[in-house]
Parts: sequence; structure tokens; C-alpha cells
Amino acid sequence: MSDRIEYGNLMHAAMRGLIRTVLSDVAADGLPGDHHFFITFDTTHPEAQMADWLRQRYPTEITVVLQHWYDHLSVDEDGFSVTLNFGDSPEPLYIPFDAIRTFVDPSVEFGLRFETQDSDEEEDEDDDGPEQPGPDANGGSAGPGEAQVVSLDKFRK
Repeated sequence: MSDRIEYGNLMHAAMRGLIRTVLSDVAADGLPGDHHFFITFDTTHPEAQMADWLRQRYPTEITVVLQHWYDHLSVDEDGFSVTLNFGDSPEPLYIPFDAIRTFVDPSVEFGLRFETQDSDEEEDEDDDGPEQPGPDANGGSAGPGEAQVVSLDKFRK
């Protein structure tokens, strides 16, 4: 047993559990109302699966959108798989929850951001807040990281 409570790790596990629950519900029932998700993930994660051409185009991270067209959404304990359309080319992806850097649902101004310790120092120097993934359906995005809670106010418009 550790001599301290690891609140950061517990919070990250809870946030990833929230994402797992939301995606499981969407896999079962579809996206309700105007909900849609911008998900940025680390393409270098050893368990992330994607086409070689996508990994070459997005060597560190990519932001994907689950909104109008997605297929075969399936969620397991460690991540989710989905087929998305990249320029009229359907491509299957597997995204481990540990690879997710940001999860945003702009329809309700909700967002989570995971950051590494290294990026905390960078943010102290340039603290303009997190960049919200843009509307590009399947393009790259900024936002280094692995785990940190960010105020939801920063995602409000």
C-alpha cells in the first residue's frame, strides 16, 4: 500500500469510465439529439490500431468526430473500435481509453482533457487554456497529454 492516495490516477480512471459508459450507450442506442464527439487520441499508443496511411499522416495524434457517419461502434473494457470515413474511405480504428487526450461534446459544452506531466510545465508558460478540437471531421488537432482535469468552463462558448 502506498503512503498517499493517488487522486490524480483515481480521477483519470473515473473520467475514462465516464467515456466508456457514454460510448457504450451510444453503441447500443445511437447518438441522442445533437450530441456528437470530438476525440483526440495518441496515434503512437502501442495498442492504437489504424491504417498505415493514417498513422503516417498523423504520426502523433488525430482528432476524430463521431457525428453523422460512423459504423461498427463497439466498446470493451480497454477501448473502443469504430469505422469512420476519411475522404470517402471507410477505415476501422481501435482507440484505447488510455490513448485519449481530449473528449469533447460541444452540443452540451462538455469536455475532458488528459495531459502528461511534461505538458503541465508547457501550459504554465503558455496558459491560454486547452484548444478545443475544431470542426474538421477527421483531421489532426493540438493538445498533448495523458491526464489532467480541466475546468469545463474552458469549453463553454
